[in-house]
Amino acid sequence: MELNDKHVVVTGGGNGIGRAMCRKFAAEGARAIVVADLDGDGASAVAAEIGGTAVRLNVSVEEEVQRLVEGAIEANGPIDLFCANAGIITPGGLDDSNETWQRILGINLMAHVYAARALIPHWVARGEGYLLHTASAAGLLTGIGQLPYSVTKHAVVSVAEWLSITYGNQGVKVSCLCPQGVRTNMLMAGGEDASNFLLPGSKAPEEVADVVVEGLRDERFLILPHPEVAEFFRRKADDYDRWLKGMRRWQAQIDELRG
Repeated sequence: MELNDKHVVVTGGGNGIGRAMCRKFAAEGARAIVVADLDGDGASAVAAEIGGTAVRLNVSVEEEVQRLVEGAIEANGPIDLFCANAGIITPGGLDDSNETWQRILGINLMAHVYAARALIPHWVARGEGYLLHTASAAGLLTGIGQLPYSVTKHAVVSVAEWLSITYGNQGVKVSCLCPQGVRTNMLMAGGEDASNFLLPGSKAPEEVADVVVEGLRDERFLILPHPEVAEFFRRKADDYDRWLKGMRRWQAQIDELRG
């Protein structure tokens, strides 16, 4: 897909990777960009900068996602590319509350399902459409100390795979963005010491947006801003037990750093 003259919707577009993608899509010549975010002020600022439209949105509410899609189509015509990008992180494990689980499931997983429900009928009827899911390297490899986050990101990869398999022959294209460390508010909240293990080798959101445009142009399913993730994923598949042992060693090192 080339972005020139395309109608694009980006959730979580008010900051981080979403904001960088909105800016990059505008630079690539997208004719209409809808910037959706729970942070309405952030969405408005980005929309004003790029000449787009801002929508305040809670992606975990299906009716709001449905209204987003219907409103964008009414205002700008068929949606060419929908970026299901909004997400949150929790650093917990088994001790996380049920409320925490429900919140992250709603934002990190069900929002992707809601978007697909709203979009797929239009795209199948039209014979084309592109859905970009922002997952994470944690969806392929599992994040240290991030149980709910890893579970939801694994699930997003699965949703993306299923959509590609089920609707790929009907003109629907699907990509899954799986970055590792990206210097967003989410990553930097972990501090800048050695215990923030994804900070070394992390990338700026703008670098990720550049890779996204390349991946969309090539229509690749897995878009990996950190190429090493592909090698780690291969090692996992080649020898699962060895990979788990390596991850346990990494876990022990991080536990030692955190005291």
